[in-house]
Amino acid sequence: MEFIIANAKKMEMGNLPESFSVDFDIGDTNDVEITCPRGGLDFGMYLICPGTEYGALIEESDSWTNSATEAWRGNAFRKFLQQYIIEPTSGQDYRTVSGDAHDVFREIIGNVYDGLFAIPEEKSGIDVGTYRFDRYTDALSGFTKMLKRVNARVNIEIKQGDANEPFSVILSAVPIQNLSSEIEYSQDSKIAINMSESRRGINHLICLGKGELKNRQVVHLYVQLDGSISQKKYYIGLAERTAVYDYSNAESIEDLTTKGEEQLATLMGRKVMAMSVQDVDVQIGDIIGGRDYEKQIYMQKPVVQKIVKIEQGNLSIEYKVEGEE
Repeated sequence: MEFIIANAKKMEMGNLPESFSVDFDIGDTNDVEITCPRGGLDFGMYLICPGTEYGALIEESDSWTNSATEAWRGNAFRKFLQQYIIEPTSGQDYRTVSGDAHDVFREIIGNVYDGLFAIPEEKSGIDVGTYRFDRYTDALSGFTKMLKRVNARVNIEIKQGDANEPFSVILSAVPIQNLSSEIEYSQDSKIAINMSESRRGINHLICLGKGELKNRQVVHLYVQLDGSISQKKYYIGLAERTAVYDYSNAESIEDLTTKGEEQLATLMGRKVMAMSVQDVDVQIGDIIGGRDYEKQIYMQKPVVQKIVKIEQGNLSIEYKVEGEE
């Protein structure tokens, strides 16, 4: 991987010097911190790694007059999507879209941030059907949730420009890759993993919507053996654990059910896999696997965070999966 400094016009200035240290967080805080000799960076510059999404606009400095080094910080490109809000269409309760994911991206973000994101003209091949965004959601959350329904994810990739041309940030939609059969961590690995399982969670949620007394909307939701949620009871007797969810603002039974499923997902028993791996290149949203032979636990989890560090020219990448603290 090659890290490059670019100026405010997105023109490359040169490779990252070995005297610079970098700490990128992609998927959580979506930002970068760079420590470098004084005068090494300036406001409006970019740090980019072509072929990846590791890129940021430098907008914050921190220095001491008696120090030879200074710290610079900036938002990763993913953060810009997080800071753009999808508002309802004028006169409508929600923003509704349909069609190919790239057309939806273009409709929603257009030329925001002075055209920071370039969306491919060709179709993604991923049809999102008719989708209604949550009210006033950010673009990153909205796109992620929309695409997950069709087993796809947001993809960001920095592309170098031709001679005397600026770099570009390509925003696209791609299928989620399930790499669990290729990338699995277990006792056979030299990588430690932590796997925990809780069976104490709620598995029956009584959802209460609008209305009064006997006329109030009621939906019963149940966790199934495989962790899915339906309206058919599975756990009974000693194994059944019940709670009530009060959502009097529900607009409909469908709305009550959707919000109830989201609530039950946070209350149910769960299996958690935590691990840090440094020998693969997996994108946020792609799926890897973990296995504990002794406890006979196997899980597949999506990658949700990548921490990229450079110290004295040495690169390391730490991955975190869904559910890992």
